[in-house]
Amino acid sequence: MVTRREVALRLDIPLEMAHRHGIPPRLSEAEFTEIDTNPPAWLAQSRANRTGKKPVWVTLTCDICGFSEAARPKKWWPQFTYLSCEQHGADELPEAEAGSSRNEFDGIGSRFIGIVDETPQPDEPADASEASGDRPD
Repeated sequence: MVTRREVALRLDIPLEMAHRHGIPPRLSEAEFTEIDTNPPAWLAQSRANRTGKKPVWVTLTCDICGFSEAARPKKWWPQFTYLSCEQHGADELPEAEAGSSRNEFDGIGSRFIGIVDETPQPDEPADASEASGDRPD
């Protein structure tokens, strides 16, 4: 038996869409194969509309213990340098590179903290007119 969540993952659709279109809480493998190979109109349209730019599901994996789960990515999630489970300490991760700053983002998936190491960008050079003392009229 395949759960509705697993069907959504395998069809690459939101769980809400699976529920809204009547996917039952459990399906046999044969029922799933039938939906996948002969999609109903709503699923065919959803697949046709996909641009592939944003994934519907991502796999989050702890860089310390290897625990993983599937989650719907949020628009605000940056590109994480590391992911760790909430119970792990920051000292269990590799040190940030010299000159980098480390930011933590709580609430990633059901139990993760996302870590982003950023290297500061050098300041932009001053505008040439400001540097020469010229002022526009």
